[in-house]
Amino acid sequence: MSKRSLSPAPLPPSKRVHTASEDHPLASLETLPTFDNLLSDEIVLFIFSYLSPADLCAVQRTNRNWSRLSLDNQLWKSLYISEYGRTRLRGARGFIGRGDGREIKPLPGRAKSEDVKDWKWMFRISSNWRTGRCSLEHFALGIPPRLFSSVQAPEQTHLLLAGSLTIMASSKTTTLPNVLLSSPGHSPHTLPCPSHRPGVGTHITAIALDQSPPTSGHHGRLVAFLSTGEFNVFSINHRTPSSSKRLFAYQPSTANSRSTPIIQAVYHHPLLVTLSESFRLSLYDLSSDTVRHTQTLTSFTSYPPSSLVLSSQSPSTYKLVLAYAIPVYPSHWSVGATELIISTSEGSRMTVASTRTARAIDVPQGWLDEQKMRAVREQWGRKVARVADTQTDGKWVVLAPGQHLPSSPASEDATPSASTDASPSSTPPSSPSSSSGTTYTSSSLYTASGLQLYRLYFPSSSSGSSSPKLTFVRTLHGQIGPVSTLALADGRCVSLGMNGSIWVWDLEAGTGTEVTPGVTGPTSDDGEDADGEDGVADALEVVKMRVATGARGSVVFDDRRIVSSHGSEVEVRRFDI
Repeated sequence: MSKRSLSPAPLPPSKRVHTASEDHPLASLETLPTFDNLLSDEIVLFIFSYLSPADLCAVQRTNRNWSRLSLDNQLWKSLYISEYGRTRLRGARGFIGRGDGREIKPLPGRAKSEDVKDWKWMFRISSNWRTGRCSLEHFALGIPPRLFSSVQAPEQTHLLLAGSLTIMASSKTTTLPNVLLSSPGHSPHTLPCPSHRPGVGTHITAIALDQSPPTSGHHGRLVAFLSTGEFNVFSINHRTPSSSKRLFAYQPSTANSRSTPIIQAVYHHPLLVTLSESFRLSLYDLSSDTVRHTQTLTSFTSYPPSSLVLSSQSPSTYKLVLAYAIPVYPSHWSVGATELIISTSEGSRMTVASTRTARAIDVPQGWLDEQKMRAVREQWGRKVARVADTQTDGKWVVLAPGQHLPSSPASEDATPSASTDASPSSTPPSSPSSSSGTTYTSSSLYTASGLQLYRLYFPSSSSGSSSPKLTFVRTLHGQIGPVSTLALADGRCVSLGMNGSIWVWDLEAGTGTEVTPGVTGPTSDDGEDADGEDGVADALEVVKMRVATGARGSVVFDDRRIVSSHGSEVEVRRFDI
């Protein structure tokens, strides 16, 4: 049987072969060598490694392949390390260990942060810190703001950061003070701080967060101090704030200058160190959820404002670094630092084993040659009429000159005494000399402030020939108006001005960036409405009242945000945008 014959219909035309000679404009692109079909990904990444961060972001928009390669994590890791000289965000970890046994002060976010793997995102966050680019959020404590008078004590909001948790406590006097815990995704939780003296008005004077590693899950400890000398110890849950609770409380037998009011404290379980307004340093042992007072030290040459840094060198040895203001004859101030080694042995109490001190103004003993005399003149020229704040992280020390307030005729004729020098925040007696007109005298609301930066050096105990040094490095210029308070950690300093301005300083590079200018005063534009002018005028009156009463703000920061407050209004500035 023969095969069926084909259909008589004509066959369809065969497909044409596309060649480079075709007229179609895209026909020749498939045969031309390009980055996509000629070079491997490794070679393209090697070429991209020579690009700047801005150019690397620009080539991302070329096509999908370049976008994929320009987002390579190792590429951005190399850029980040070469630009910022570290493998982490500043503040991402609680402690930064060092080979010489020194530990830099932990940032307010003591809770362990998540491991960051996106190096481009880290580069973006660090670039925002360098340029001052951030978002702004407002948080109210529920306390109505008021314009306090000169006879009223200005309110202050104490702030701490623990991971994503923000801890806030108002200094307003009430019968039941509270500590407020705020965390994203959770409702604010309130921890009451009751006093054993019912019906007596009291307020929170300081709060301290445990810096030791968490022993169970995400739980840490918080200590809140009351104006009555009592303090409450809380268990804080960083993940679930509502699970936080009070553990126990301590009530001193008598209210004295050792226990009230506490202006600063540091806590590394089981050691608690407190500093009272009369500059009495007390040590407490909080082992087994009991409070045992072990030692109290007193200084007659050190005054607030001060800063405490506590680190653990071994399970039984701690190192405390204390920065403070020191008087300079006849009526000026400078800065000093003291290292205290606290040790305990089996069955004994925690006590101070040794101390070492370094001062910014240190007059050599005996006869002076020309070189030593020149150094003394330079030190003498850096004295200030008033100290707004002093901060240290164990490596750097920053002194902020305060606003030189006008004094009454009676105080001008007074001589230096223990009462007049009790606090650098009060106006010291005026000096008849002209030294108060030096570069480092405090500024008005419209002139620049200069922060003094010092390098702190405490040699190891094995090098007995070296002595502690507090060496002047440079003056940080840029911020306008008097400074209210400082926050210092991990080689970064944040300064909060009386007018609400915020500056971020890189102490290693000596550079600064303005995050917000604050209240700068009325503008000269004729187009501004009357309501805007009235608002600026009211804000200026509040700033002037802060300066007149010596009201201090609060500021803390971690690797991604700055939290600041003046009174009861809290502002959160985030740099992870």
